[in-house]
Amino acid sequence: MAMAASGSLPSALLLLLLSALLLRKGLAVVSLVQGQNLVTDDISVVEGEMAIISCRVRNNDDSVIQLLNPNRQTIYFRDVRPLKDGRFQLVNFSDNELRVSLSNVSLSDEGRYVCQLYTDPPQEAYANITVLVPPGAPILDPQEDMVSEGNETELTCTAMGSKPAASIRWLKGDKELQGESVVEQTYDRMFTVTSRLSLTVTREDDGVPVICIVDHPAVKDLQAQIFLEVQYKPEVKIIVEFPEGLTREGENLELTCRAKGKPEPQQINWVKLDDDVPPHAVITGTDLLIENLNKSYNGTYRCVAANSVGESYDDYILYVYDALTTTSLPTTTSTILSEIVPGTASLVLSDSRAGEGVPQKMDHAVVGGVVAVVVFAMLCLLIVLGRYFARHKGTYFTHEAKGADDAADADTAIINAEGGHNNSDEKKEYYI
Repeated sequence: MAMAASGSLPSALLLLLLSALLLRKGLAVVSLVQGQNLVTDDISVVEGEMAIISCRVRNNDDSVIQLLNPNRQTIYFRDVRPLKDGRFQLVNFSDNELRVSLSNVSLSDEGRYVCQLYTDPPQEAYANITVLVPPGAPILDPQEDMVSEGNETELTCTAMGSKPAASIRWLKGDKELQGESVVEQTYDRMFTVTSRLSLTVTREDDGVPVICIVDHPAVKDLQAQIFLEVQYKPEVKIIVEFPEGLTREGENLELTCRAKGKPEPQQINWVKLDDDVPPHAVITGTDLLIENLNKSYNGTYRCVAANSVGESYDDYILYVYDALTTTSLPTTTSTILSEIVPGTASLVLSDSRAGEGVPQKMDHAVVGGVVAVVVFAMLCLLIVLGRYFARHKGTYFTHEAKGADDAADADTAIINAEGGHNNSDEKKEYYI
């Protein structure tokens, strides 16, 4: 009788009859039902894209699988689609799986879908579909276009119309900063996130990018960027153009004032602290020229630069040293130097930095070179004289010594000498 029923009754009825037979014998059927495992997965899908719902059965005994929507309407019964929604399409149907696709997903499709297996009792597994809605392009709004150094400014970044709510991060250059975010939910279950960043700027922040980064599971690399515009008072520095060394009486002094700011300095002024600038000083733009220095010009000279943010200055302390005096070389030395190194004597008495009406001065390097040349020449002269005297050094004999061997005394030797004294006027000897 049971064999006949298996050929004509549905599998569910057959299962009931088999269960009743087993109950009579005191056996449990729970293990038989649990042997068929029905599983599915939760799904997250971006709005407008496609979702895949998969109902899978392990150890199926030919039980029927169907898929229901959140309203428990049958989407697919086995491989048949009773629901008149063409967005649902059958991807795969077998004894172990029912796979269905849902195209062009919208927010109304969000909810819990039911995979149902006709067993006794029926088994159900739930697939939750979450629809993700990416936010629009972030809106980055600075509180002010131009910020003065030392002041605090605020930047606002807004990400609108997302689901779930987005998160916002801040970067200034390569450094991440922390902002304050506010999340608002709209009537259509969408979210708007607003983040505010407060920071105090310095002149080093001028031109530095500030980036608002929006993180959301439905989108990547969503960000907005601005460059900070920081205005600051001028940076001032005085450059000595001339002279390169010490400032001395009779020389000229030329100073240049370099000033950089944002905006550019509108005016640059030269002043002297506790006194007036010398009357014959020439001020041309950023340059200050003082000719024919004297010690009455000593003091502190200040360059002041100003713009709309403020003013700054730099100081130069002037101290005028004594002028270099002209040193004349002895005539003999000048003559020797002229013979050894032509033009050396005139070089010693000249100074390329001296202007008209300024006494001629010797450069220390030139004087040192001249002294070195003189010393070298004297050494060479001593060497030559030494060699000359060494070659002419010896013993000399006079004519009085001739005939001394045969004479009885000195007087006789002189008389017997060749020529005697009669030729003394003709032969003379000189000693140096």
